[in-house]
Amino acid sequence: MLQYLEGMSRRGAAFRRLLLTIPVMAAPVLISACKSDDIDLATYVENTEPADTLYNQGLANLNAGRLREASSKFDAVDRQHPYSELARKSMVMSAFTNYRQGKYEEAINAGKRYVSLYPATDDAAYAQYIIGLSYFRQIRDVTQDQKEARRTIEAMDEVVQRWPESEYVEDAKAKIRFARDQLAGKEMQVGRYYLERREYIAAAKRFRNVVETYSNTRHVEEALARLTETYFAMGLTQEAQNAAAVLGNNYPDSEWYKDSYALLQSNGLQPRENSGSWLSKAGKMFKS
Repeated sequence: MLQYLEGMSRRGAAFRRLLLTIPVMAAPVLISACKSDDIDLATYVENTEPADTLYNQGLANLNAGRLREASSKFDAVDRQHPYSELARKSMVMSAFTNYRQGKYEEAINAGKRYVSLYPATDDAAYAQYIIGLSYFRQIRDVTQDQKEARRTIEAMDEVVQRWPESEYVEDAKAKIRFARDQLAGKEMQVGRYYLERREYIAAAKRFRNVVETYSNTRHVEEALARLTETYFAMGLTQEAQNAAAVLGNNYPDSEWYKDSYALLQSNGLQPRENSGSWLSKAGKMFKS
């Protein structure tokens, strides 16, 4: 047994010596392989240029209409000189150039990043404004989804609420009005769809939402007329009379009112307002 153990020990020692020799033998091979490939590591390192040089090149390209090259220079400033003053300015310029190129998602991301990092700076309002513009440019026809209109309202409302003295507030309000008109138009489109299929409860819900939520849009007159039509079709004559009366009191010269009046007269009815109804209360908001 002793001889067996001694033999095992000698063989184990020999194996360990073999393992120790492997790295020594492999090293020349690895070194040789590196030499044969002749890799220039410098090619993997980006050449760093002064921040002001890159920024001025970006401005020059922007003025020349080379938006793609301008965007590349502004991104390089942010990448090579992070958290510098010119990197901060380049972030805003990058958002602008991406917006001008129609790269709205990139513009939105750059604008959001800027507002998150530098909310108290003078350019923060402009960055937020670019976010709103990028959503605004993507608003679709009312027959399609209106998520961009909702996001436009949210982004532009940030401009109005957080930077009420900024030069972008008036246009932000205009964009909000347009986006709200789009949302109202979408509600009307869906409401008409239900009305044509005689799904009156669903239709009335859509038209009521326009009256209550989007009373300052151009769709409110039609919404009141459609409510008159919908209630009349459901046999709810008092509600139909009330809707027509609210329409006539607020828009007496409207073609929609003339149609609603004629509809009621076809059944011997007249517009008659119920002062305690939700419609009457909503009608008072039209004039406020």
